[in-house]
Amino acid sequence: MKKKKTWQMPNTYIILLSIAVIMMIATWIIPAGAFERIEEAGRTEVVSGSFHFVDQQPQTPFDFFRAVPKGLVQTAEIVFFVLIGGGTFKIFEESGALNKAIQAVADKLEGREYFLIPTIIFIFSLGGGTMGLAEETLVFLPLVLRLATAVGYDRYVGLSMVSLGAAIGVYAGFMNPFSIGVAQVVAELPIYSGMGFRLIVLFVMWVVTSWYVMRYAKHHPAKENDMQISDVLDDEVKTLSLSGKLQIIVFAGGFAMIAVGVLMFEWFITELSAMFLIMGMVGGLLSGLSFSKIAVLYIEGARELLGPAVMIGLARCILVIMEDGQIIDTMIYFLTTVLKQLPSSLAAVGMFFTQVLLNPFIPSSSGLAAVSMPIMVPIADHLEVTRQTAVLAFQFGEGFLDSLVPTSGVLMAQLGMAKIDWPDWFKFVWKLIAIWMVIGIAFLLIANAINYGPY
Repeated sequence: MKKKKTWQMPNTYIILLSIAVIMMIATWIIPAGAFERIEEAGRTEVVSGSFHFVDQQPQTPFDFFRAVPKGLVQTAEIVFFVLIGGGTFKIFEESGALNKAIQAVADKLEGREYFLIPTIIFIFSLGGGTMGLAEETLVFLPLVLRLATAVGYDRYVGLSMVSLGAAIGVYAGFMNPFSIGVAQVVAELPIYSGMGFRLIVLFVMWVVTSWYVMRYAKHHPAKENDMQISDVLDDEVKTLSLSGKLQIIVFAGGFAMIAVGVLMFEWFITELSAMFLIMGMVGGLLSGLSFSKIAVLYIEGARELLGPAVMIGLARCILVIMEDGQIIDTMIYFLTTVLKQLPSSLAAVGMFFTQVLLNPFIPSSSGLAAVSMPIMVPIADHLEVTRQTAVLAFQFGEGFLDSLVPTSGVLMAQLGMAKIDWPDWFKFVWKLIAIWMVIGIAFLLIANAINYGPY
């Protein structure tokens, strides 16, 4: 008797391509439309009330396949950043210096492991709230994953500390220039005004997220296949040699330079990739590796992260299809038309859900602010909702689903690096996302009730 086949969740690549197919079909159904746009202080902004329908631009099956390489080209910087980062970590992994240093930290944390979770979440929340950490988290993820396994946690905890930590910072966005900064400028509000309220939001989100991850960690210790670093280090080789210490100095110094470059010199992906190349080359030479061996390790490390890198391009191809089919502006127009019908007390919540729906299709924080805020501000004025509350609704909605939906290229890359399938991650995180939503709605109702301002 044949066993009945059980249904299995499709591969992540298939999920992404299926969404792209749905968007291709949507370009045949949703009317094409466009807003007029103007250049304002170096930004492209939408002209409120300028929406008009244009000739339909239905995307064909050939356009669908063409969108895949176009998506990879548009995300090439990030794709190669992931591959180069994989090569660099492979070199430090080969020497063993990084594993020994992490184990030393783990030994010092023995008995105090739980403090690690809220501390790292807090650190990344500050990065998310000030710099809008997204692709940059991929730099730190391999290190935190190793540290998590060293103290007895599984991959979900390691990924959560980085991904969810940065996410709550982006969610609160207390002084993120790329989201709250642009949105407040468009809304003609003082830059970073209302920060105190958003810091309270961040604190609540940090407490709730830390509790959620710590609760999971308590009930789900590392499984046998989550290899402990200490398992591969003999007692006699756990002490770092002079060469190993120099490698750690190069490793830590490289990250310090990356932090300085991002904060003071506006470094982005290209500069981070260059620093990783330097770190890998110098670290490899200090460990006694030949140039040929370094090259081989770079290729091996890149090969291990090829899957996550390709996912980034596949996620972008969904946006490519929607842009080429000119249906994004139409979706914005219809969503805001519905929003105008809501009573004032619910308008802020409606704005939040509008931004939540738009975010997967406009992944850029500043881009979403420039597109949506010129439309949201007049609606807020009409419904007697303060502009600051409208900005808060944008901030909560911007990036809200990035920790959940497979259209987020960064999330898919993070999952690939942590070797976690998206369906499994969804099961792990959806309850927390639901809690975030309730928190966001509660704070929006409070903001509306107190006329969160200055105006």
